[in-house]
Order: sequence, then structure tokens, then C-alpha cells
Amino acid sequence: MTMASEATVDRAAVVDHMIDAVVAVLNRESVQVTEQTRLMDELGLDSTNVLELLMHIEDRLNVVIDSDTLEQHHFESVGTLADYVIDQGLA
Repeated sequence: MTMASEATVDRAAVVDHMIDAVVAVLNRESVQVTEQTRLMDELGLDSTNVLELLMHIEDRLNVVIDSDTLEQHHFESVGTLADYVIDQGLA
């Protein structure tokens, strides 16, 4: 996937990749994940899950995430994390 080279980023596609990554990290097929799903509050992601999620995102979207720029509010929901990734590496 070469999203970085596209003139405009398809946000919906990025959100879909985020959802796939979250489901893979949780290793629970039955979990319902949407753009509004709260990563910590609803899914209970911990620091280990977050690191694994970031690695999945980097691999799937071919982007490097700078951990120095990550803040807690970026992990509020799937949508906020998608926006962060778009701003950091795909814009």
C-alpha cells in the first residue's frame, strides 16, 4: 500500500487498517471495533498492547511513528489514533 504517495489520504481506509490492527492485537474476532471505539476504556488496551498496535500500524501502513510525539489523547479512540497517524506520516 502506497498511501504516502497519494495526493489525498483516504481517511476511511486508514481507519479500516486501524480496526484490523486493533482486532489483530486483541486476538478476539468477536470484538466490535468502530472509529468511535475507545481504545483504553472500552477495549482495555495496556502498554504492551499499545506497542504491538503501533508495530502493526507501522507495518500495515508503511509509516514510522515517532513515539516522542505520541500523547495519551491520541489513544482516546480508533479515530483519534487514525488522525494522529495521518498527521504524522501519511499527510
